[in-house]
Amino acid sequence: MTSAVERPVRSLIPARIDRLPWSPFHTRMVVALGTCWILDGLEITIASNVGEKLTDADRLGLSTTAVGFLATAYLLGQVVGALVFGNLSDRLGRRRLFFITLAIYFGGSALTAFTLGSGALSLTFLYATRFIAGAGIGGEYAAINSAIDELIPARYRGQTDIAVNGTYWAGAAIAAAIQVPLLSGAISPGLDWRVAFLIGPVLAIVIVVLRRAVPESPRWLIMHGRGDEAERSIDYIEREVAATGKEVEPVDDSRALEITPSPQTGYVALLRVLFRTYPGRSTLGAVLMITQSFLYNAIFFSYAIVLANFYLGPDADTSLYYIPFAVGNFLGPLLLGRFFDTVGRRKMIAGTYLLAGGLLVISAFLFRAGVLTATTQTIAWCVIFFFASAGASAAYLTVSEIFPMEVRAKAIAVFFAIAQVFGSVAPLVYAAMIGPKDAPSGTGLFYAYILGAVVMMIGGVVAAVLGVDAEQKSLEDVAIPLSVVRASGSGA
Repeated sequence: MTSAVERPVRSLIPARIDRLPWSPFHTRMVVALGTCWILDGLEITIASNVGEKLTDADRLGLSTTAVGFLATAYLLGQVVGALVFGNLSDRLGRRRLFFITLAIYFGGSALTAFTLGSGALSLTFLYATRFIAGAGIGGEYAAINSAIDELIPARYRGQTDIAVNGTYWAGAAIAAAIQVPLLSGAISPGLDWRVAFLIGPVLAIVIVVLRRAVPESPRWLIMHGRGDEAERSIDYIEREVAATGKEVEPVDDSRALEITPSPQTGYVALLRVLFRTYPGRSTLGAVLMITQSFLYNAIFFSYAIVLANFYLGPDADTSLYYIPFAVGNFLGPLLLGRFFDTVGRRKMIAGTYLLAGGLLVISAFLFRAGVLTATTQTIAWCVIFFFASAGASAAYLTVSEIFPMEVRAKAIAVFFAIAQVFGSVAPLVYAAMIGPKDAPSGTGLFYAYILGAVVMMIGGVVAAVLGVDAEQKSLEDVAIPLSVVRASGSGA
């Protein structure tokens, strides 16, 4: 016997979401959900700069190797968290998961501050808490990207998603600005690094309050056969929009979808979608994510080495140089995002990747010519990553909108994990090309820059060839959900 859940239903919910005007509701929702990236930028920047301080005897007295494993533990946590919670987000819903993942991040990051020493047990505790914090943030990426794309009207989806992804660098800039006075000696060395690790958890408490007003994705509910809940959710959104004086247009019945809610889908179903239904899109997503991750990890993790050893001297404090770099990365998605909805996804993604790569080539030759200083090198990076950041944010947008609704969060998780794995290789490659810290090679760095430029340009070429013109289109038009039988009136 066929269950009630399996009977086809007709729904206007996707069309009702996409026809809404922008309103304060959408702004509040983006603030509540988008702070995930601020947390990640804050966390990584603090951990990166506080890490070296943990080698001091009056802090934890860790070895350099032990400090290095902090980033590894956090990265592994992100990969595992993305894969586990990406699957759960598709199964259990977006709203439930973005509370669970935030709570996991809160626990992991807060507990890091209570590490008591450098013995084996304390190190195990330290790495475990970094892993847990990373798992929470990795899960956030999958759940939050899915929710934002499914709740934002189609004509605003690109610029909103790109701007939100770019706020990672707002978090990095905040962390860079905070840590300068925090670690300057004003607070006891036994406490300053602990306070630094508690900044993110304090922000997380504020985020929990903001997220309470964000409803479950009506798209997710209707695709899982929970029609009554989906109606309550979309009614709530429409009332919120109408209450601000915005006109809510009626939706023509011809835009309805006929849906047969599908059973729970796992990674096996995702693999079928990726390799059988959408091999071109899978190649596009993988290349965009891998190339941007390689470039970012290569440049970011060699940033201080380049400044200190080629311009400022080995004992120089390079932390202030991170602030303009982070600001440039933040402004790119913020200022260029709207063009991904107007000029188009394919042109803008290809353009930003190719332009970033081309500018990196120019800066490489300027470096080899010896005409750059620490200031002009930083300016060059700011300009390059103004464009690269917009392209990288668009890569996350791409993998979150070009696959069916039922596997969206898992797709984000898989491509995020792939990017992290390849990105983790980049610092090793750059380190080998640049040479030892006490005797770095300018020639090696030149070719390292050329390599990064070529990698980024490959992403641009693939985007130009395989890009999906998803601008201002409903998610259901970009990728038909597995649950959809047909669109009303289509005759199909």
